Parts: sequence; C-alpha cells; structure tokens
Amino acid sequence: MHIQLELFIASSGLVCMKSSTSVVELVMLLCSQEWQNSIQKNAGLAFIELINEGRLLCHAMKDHIVRVANEAEFILNRQRAEDVHKHAEFESQCAQYAADRREEEKMCDHLISAAKHRDHVTANQLKQKILNILTNKHGAWGAVSHSKQKKKAEGSRSCEEGTWKGLQCEPRVRDQLHDFWRLDYWEDDLRRRRRFVRNAFGSAHVEAPLRAASEYGQCSCLLVPSAEEAAVASRKAFRSQAVASQSAEAELMLEGDDDAVSLLQEKEIDNLAGPVVLSTPAQLIAPAVVARGTLSITTTEIYFEVDEDGPAFKKIDTKVLAYTEGLHGKWMFSEIRAVFSRRYLLQNTALEVFMANRTSVMFNFPDQATVKKVVYSLPRVGVGTSYGLPQARRISLATPRQLYKSSNMTQRWQRREISNFEYLMFLNTIAGRTYNDLNQYPVFPWVLTNYESEELDLTLPGNFRDLSKPIGALNPKRAVFYAERYETWGDEQGPPHHYSTHYSTAAATLSWLLRIEPFTTFFLNANDGKFDHPDRTFSSVARSWRTSQRDTSDVKELIPEFYYLPEMFVNSNGYSLGVREDEVVVNDIHLPPWAKKPEDFVRINRMALESEFVSCQLHQWIDLIFGYKQRGPEAVRALNVFHHLTYEGSVNLDAVTDPMLREAMEAQIQSFGQTPSQLLIEPHPPRSSAMHLCFLPQSPLMFKDQMQQDVIMVLKFPSNSPVTHVAANTLPHLTTPAVATVTCSRLFAVNRWHNTVGLRGAPGYSLDQAHHLPIEMDPLIASNSGVGRRQITDLVDQSIQMNAHCFVVTADNRYVLICGFWDKSFRVYSTETGKLTQIVFGHWDVVTCLSRSESYIGGDCYIVSGSRDATLLLWYWSGRHHIIGDNPNSSDYPAPRAVLTGHDHEVVCVSVCAELGLVISGAKEGPCLVHTITGDLLRALEGPEHCLFPRLISVSSEGHCIIYYERGRFSNFSINGKLLAQMEINDSTRAVLLSSDGQNLVTGGDSGVVEVWQACDFKQLYIYPGCDAGIRAMDLSHDQRTLITGMASGSIVAFNIDFNRWHYEHQNRY
Repeated sequence: MHIQLELFIASSGLVCMKSSTSVVELVMLLCSQEWQNSIQKNAGLAFIELINEGRLLCHAMKDHIVRVANEAEFILNRQRAEDVHKHAEFESQCAQYAADRREEEKMCDHLISAAKHRDHVTANQLKQKILNILTNKHGAWGAVSHSKQKKKAEGSRSCEEGTWKGLQCEPRVRDQLHDFWRLDYWEDDLRRRRRFVRNAFGSAHVEAPLRAASEYGQCSCLLVPSAEEAAVASRKAFRSQAVASQSAEAELMLEGDDDAVSLLQEKEIDNLAGPVVLSTPAQLIAPAVVARGTLSITTTEIYFEVDEDGPAFKKIDTKVLAYTEGLHGKWMFSEIRAVFSRRYLLQNTALEVFMANRTSVMFNFPDQATVKKVVYSLPRVGVGTSYGLPQARRISLATPRQLYKSSNMTQRWQRREISNFEYLMFLNTIAGRTYNDLNQYPVFPWVLTNYESEELDLTLPGNFRDLSKPIGALNPKRAVFYAERYETWGDEQGPPHHYSTHYSTAAATLSWLLRIEPFTTFFLNANDGKFDHPDRTFSSVARSWRTSQRDTSDVKELIPEFYYLPEMFVNSNGYSLGVREDEVVVNDIHLPPWAKKPEDFVRINRMALESEFVSCQLHQWIDLIFGYKQRGPEAVRALNVFHHLTYEGSVNLDAVTDPMLREAMEAQIQSFGQTPSQLLIEPHPPRSSAMHLCFLPQSPLMFKDQMQQDVIMVLKFPSNSPVTHVAANTLPHLTTPAVATVTCSRLFAVNRWHNTVGLRGAPGYSLDQAHHLPIEMDPLIASNSGVGRRQITDLVDQSIQMNAHCFVVTADNRYVLICGFWDKSFRVYSTETGKLTQIVFGHWDVVTCLSRSESYIGGDCYIVSGSRDATLLLWYWSGRHHIIGDNPNSSDYPAPRAVLTGHDHEVVCVSVCAELGLVISGAKEGPCLVHTITGDLLRALEGPEHCLFPRLISVSSEGHCIIYYERGRFSNFSINGKLLAQMEINDSTRAVLLSSDGQNLVTGGDSGVVEVWQACDFKQLYIYPGCDAGIRAMDLSHDQRTLITGMASGSIVAFNIDFNRWHYEHQNRY
C-alpha cells in the first residue's frame, strides 16, 4: 500500500510535496481541488483494491476468529470434561476409600467378634477343666471313701472292657453309671488316633430308633446307592463332561533357591498394610461338616470365623457342631508343622494344615489362585520333616505325584527301615486322604481271609488274601459278573465301569466306626437320627468279609483303625443296636475265634500286615489303589474300574453353571466315593526281601547268627557305689555317642560308645572293629584325675533314697538333671564341666522323681518332675538353649507348661510320652494317673487286687503302659485304661523297659537276672545268665541290639539282645 502511494505521487508530478518543508504549504496543497481531482483520478483503483483487500482481510480475520473461538471452546470443553472426569474419579476414590474403610471396619469387627467367640470357647474350656480337676474322683472336691472309689473304679473298668452285653437297666441309670468317652483328634508319629478323652456330650443315644428294612427303598441319605440308581444318576451327570486327559507332570526340582515367588508377588505381600495380610472366603472341612466362613491371615496367625448366619450353617445339627473344632479358630504360625495341597469334591482347591498339637485343619477355597496366595502367606514349612523333602512352599503346592517321586519313603520302605503300616499311611497322606473328610478317609487293605479258625497260622499262605486283585475280583464267580457288566455296558449310561459302589465311602467309614464317638453322632446325623437295620450294621468281622466276597454291591476295603484301635470293636457306650434276623443281638463286634479280645485281633491283624507274605505282595495292591492300575487299560484288565465321578479330573465343577445340576453332581461325588490321586503311572517297585537285607544293622528284621554270647562286656568303675541310672544315647549323629551313668553317690560318667555291634556288612566295616568293645570308660573316671568334674556335691535331702528316677540325661549327653535337693528344686549340670547351669523351682516340697520324653529335631523334649507335694509339673527343655524353658533371659524363673494334680501321696514314679501326649504317674500309694500334657486328668489306672503301691512305670509309643507294683506284681494297661495282662514274680524288680516297638518287656532286679517277656500277655521269652550283683538300672542302645545294665556292685554290663529272635517268622524259618 505504501509503495502504491509513492508511485502515485511520483506519477502525478507532485514532487513539490516531497520537497516542501512548510506545514502550511502541505495543508494547502492537500486541500486544493487539484489534489482532490488527482486522488479521484489516480487513487480510485488503489482504494478499490484496498477495500477488496480489506474485505478479504476481514473474512480471513473472521475465519481466524471463528477458528480460534472453536479451539477455545474445544479446550474449554476438554477442560470441563477433565474436571468432570477428575470429579468422578475423586468421587470413585472417595467411594472406594469409604468401601475399603467399611471393609476394614468389617474385618476388624469380624476379628473382634471372632476373638470374642474364641475367648468364650476358651473360657468355657478352662471352666470345664477347673471343674474336672476339682470334682473328679481324685480332685479336691471329689473326696470319696476308698470303698466307693474301688466300686466306682470296678464299674468304670467293666464299662471300658465292654461288659454291657445284655444290660437291660433303665437308660438314665445306665448313663449315670457310665463315663462316656470319645476318640481324640490327637495323632501319633504314624498318624494313628488312639487316645480317648472324656466326652461331655456323650450319651447312649436311647432316643435313636432302628431303621426298618422297608425304608431302604426310599432313603436317599448316606446309604450306598444301588447299581440302578447309580446308572440313572450317571446318565444325568455325565452330559458332556469328558474325562480329563492325564498330562505328564514335570519333575519336581528340589535343587536351586527356595520358593520361586515372583518379585511382584513378594512386593505385593511385603507392601500389604494393616494387620491382615490376606482375607478370603473359605469352607472349613471337618468330619460331617462343611462350614462357610472367612479365613484371615496376619503376619503371625491364621483366623477362621464361621458365618453363623448362613442358611447352610443353620441347618447343621448342633450335636455334630459340638464335635467340630475350628469354627472360631485361631492358629499361631509357630504351631504350623506342615501344609498339604488337598482336593475337595475332586477339585484341587483345598489345603490341610498340620499343627504342633498333632491335629490338623482343612480349608476349601474358591479357586487354585487363592490356594497359592494362602500358601505364600503361611510359614515356609513344606509338608513337614518326615518324608525327606525340603521345607519350602513349592513343596506344599506340589502335586501328589511330584511328592511321591521326590520323597525318600519308597526307598526306605524297600530297605525295610519303615513298616508296611507307616508306608501305607504315607501314601494315603500324599494322595489326599484325610481324617477331615469322611469321603476321603485313608484306605487300608483286607490282608487275611481266615476268620473262622480257632488258631491262626501266619506262616500259611492260604490265610492271606491275594493282594494283586481288587476286593471285587477275589471271588471268581463275582469277577465274571463284573467283567460281563463292563463288556455289555450301554453307551447311553455314561462311561462303563465294573463297580457301582466304591471301596472307600463316608457311609462305609461311619459303619466301621459306629460304636465310638464322635462317629456315632455323625452316623445318626447322616441317617435321620436312626441306627441302621441290625442286619446291615457292622456286627461281625467274618460276616463283613463274607459279604465283601459275595454281595455285588459291597467292595469295601478297610480303614487304618483295623490295625491299631481295639476300642472300635466294643459297644462301650451301650447303644441299642437291635437283633438280627438270626436272633443274634448286635452289641460288641463278633471277632474271629483266633482273637479272644479286641486287642488280640488288632495285634494279630497288624502282625499279618507286617508279615513277609504281605510285604512281598503289597506293591501290587498299591498299583491298584494309587498306581498304574488305578485307571486306563490296565484298570480294565485288572477289573478295577469304578464310576467315572470317583476319579480326579472327571468333572470341572466351575464349568457347571446350573446350580441345581452342580448340587446334584456334588451329591453324587459324595455318594460314590472318591478314588485317591494317582501317584505313579508305572509298576510300583517291590520290597526287598528280609534275607537280602539281613546283614544291614538298621533293618528291623535282622535275622542273624544267634550264637553270639549273651554278655558282651563288664565295665567296673573304680567307685563301688551302685550304678542307679543308665542312659544309652548312642545315635551315630551325636557329637558324643555315649552311655551315661550316675551312681548312688551322684558320681556321673560319660562312657564313649563305639558302634561295633551288628556292623557286619555295613559301610566302613573292618575286621579290626569287630574286636572293639562297645563301651569305653569315661577317661576322667578311669584315670581318677578328673573326678571333681564328675561329682555332684550339692546337698540333697537326707530322706531321699537315690534311685533311677532321680536322674535324667539329655539326649545329647551334655546335661544331667538331678532332683532330691533340700530346697525343693531340681538342678541342671553340664556333663562336660560338672558345673551347675540352672536351678528350677516350682514345687512346695522336695522333688522325688524326674522323667524325660523322647527328643525331637533340635533336642527339644518334655521334662516331668514329681514331688512330695503330691503334684507333678511339666517342663519344656530347649535343645537350642540347653535350659528348662523357652526364653534364656528368664532361665532363673522358668514357668511349667502344666500342673498335674490328683495324687494323695508323694509321687514316686512317672513316665512321659510326647508322641502320645500323655504323662502317667504313680504315688507312694493309690492308683496310677493318666494326664494329658496340657494338664487334663484323663483316668486312673486301677490295678488288680493288692496292686496299690506302684514303683516303676514304662510307657511305649505303641500304647502299652507297664506298671510294676511292690512285691513283684506287674500290670499291663492300654493307654485308654484297660487292664490287658498281669503277672507276679519272685524277684524284687528295680528296672523295667519296653522295646521300641512296644512288643517286648525287659526286667531286672535284686536277683541280678535279666528277663525278657512278651508285653501283651507277659509270656516269658528268655532268661539271661544271672549276674553277681543286683540290677539297679537299664537302657537299650538306639539300634535295640545292646542292653546295658547298671549294677549294685558299681559296674555296668552290656548284653547282646535281639528281639527278632522271638519274632514268630524268625522262629518258624530259622
């Protein structure tokens, strides 16, 4: 524009405007007509262009402004949307926070209410415990005259021995006469539940009628379905569910780092704030109960709180709930010993947690992901220390097949280091069988076929079952029937099978255990409150065996209790079970003629299970139940195919969306039974023969040359003081395997043990070792130079007579505990230095006896002290800190774990068994008492006539309790109080001990003669040559091959002993 103006001025010749310097001249020029004409003439076009350009510029500006406005509006709208989103997000976060707070408050309320429930339960238990302590026959408020005590004891004992046959008294009177008992959930090392405790809920169930025969066609409860019912149910449930293919599982790698938890998982677990690490819905799985609730895990504890308002829980009978533990449960992490993955209704969504108190609890979760989260929230314990597997979380999550392949138990069984019973229980445990789910109860085989003879010869093959065949194929005629059924199976009926019933069901388990609580209550609950028809009730072992061979709907195997629980065969609670059609009253189980009492049957049945005939065949039965013949073509060939809904992987319940169909399928799974998880897909290896292993010292069947001399050696100490205590802690892994001795004058010695007995054929054996003596005298005693380090000089009470009960040596030989001191204490001394390391107070009078339980990993054990104050205190010995008590900071004033009361006189003898959880004690006068290690008085062991002054007690983990009374009288009691045998000998016995298997008793006394007896019936097995002095103490080496006795002459004598020489198989073969 500026350029055009300049051109215009130049073209008009108005140069004077440029050169003019006067403003007046310039104004005059611009106002002139000439200027106006010139502008109109020459600038019109420029102005038109200017106007057009202005218009264009205006349009451009308008577009620009509109665009900017639109952009501004878009930006504002976006900002408004962001504000709305942020506001919504803020509201959502506020709502989530409020929901989290509500959930947290709900969880806190849940934990508080759970704590209240637990406190209420605990308070009731403590109240009941105090009442029991005060009001029982031996309590402060239970002062009964001696004659009344005796009558009551006789009545109680007759009840326990099952003498209710034909008792027709009024039920209420009968209940008053009767102490009711129930099976405790406590398990021993072999997972046997044998201990009976008082049953506050017990009754004779007089209100329960008998089921009529006509009811069996209508009943749809626990009874086993017929073949027709099974076929119909199978067609309904099968639908399109295909049997899952068996994928080969990867080997479980045990090497490398610990659990393969991802960093993300670890971070999530570590960053979880608040007291609760994990909370999830769960079901408590207990016998006859499935209870929904909430499982909460903190950093140190597990809590379970049942949903009491749930409709399913309200339907559960309160009588059943009375026997259910854990409904308001709390378990410390420090108590957890093992965690196993489990199945529930054939789904791998459950866990079983084993506790230090030898019980277990089982939970089912919504899915496998939750199971994994729970395992990673629990302590790193694996499946425990028993099976040779590392204590890692990945072991808890391993499949049964992986556990089987990685464990060392099969090799141990082959080498005969463990028994057939222990191995079968191991297989059951890792294959998912559990006491907490009656549908998955452990399975054991029938092993005998002869239930008719007066005598049973366990050396005859004809008396044993063929373990290579399932129970349904033993009878050839019945086997043909099952084979034809399978071959003629119709496709519309679902997958074919030989058997419509199973060898292990909840109904079968309850029928076997009908006579003992809590299974009686469970049975009645599952059967509409009625006992079974007398002809269908388990009433005779022989009858049940015949039925399992003839009836096409009965293929039941046995349960473990047939091999250890004689009480299951006795109707001790006096139930009215009716009369069979053959007019036989159903009461106690009719035993085979070769078993005079239930204890005989269980003992002989167990002997048969451990016999060479069974050992040689057992792997074939394992193939059928747990192995490669469990499913597939091999199962068809072996006549071993069951209903498809009994097998793992046959159905995925989560894929069933119809709730009615799912409920029906769950009911069918529970009705048909459940096959254990398959552990191996190749033949199970056989057990090595006894002869093949006869030279290995660790073998339990060491049938060796018996021409060895009875006496190995005599070791005479310089002191002539009687050796009143002997402790043979000879395990090879100890720092100092030794035989520790203590004399009457409290001079102790740690005599080195050389493991030379039975070494022939063992690794590292040399001929030179064969001439070494097993015991080498303590050098400090032999040289007489260090007697000061071996002599206890602290003053004891003058009235105390030193005997074997006054001393205890720890399992590592490093400490000796001594009682009898005037200040009412017992004391701990180091055997290395002889110095006093701890003084323990707790009694109100002089401590008169001590006892130690067996030790576990780390050397921990229980110590029991008995006193003239008529009480006993249970203490805990810490193998880690080498003190009484858990805390080394409070070792000056340790607290006892329990106070045991009930005696009226000075306690003179005591024995404690950690595996059974029992303390058995005897006072100067009166019956021996049985307490639990938690302080509950279970029962009194009333001896026969004139057995009033107990002096020695020996308890085995197999359940025998041998008591020696004054004047040569012996009694053998079961741990549940039944008197099994008694005898009287002339010798004044000073020492008794039981072999590790509880089958043999060794005694010694003033006559200097060692005698060996059969514990079950006191049959004399052997008499050793007499010694020239009386026997004061004795102990066995760890391998049960050497007996060491302490003599009144101040010496010790080592005897060769081999309990296998009195084993029936050895006597028949060698």
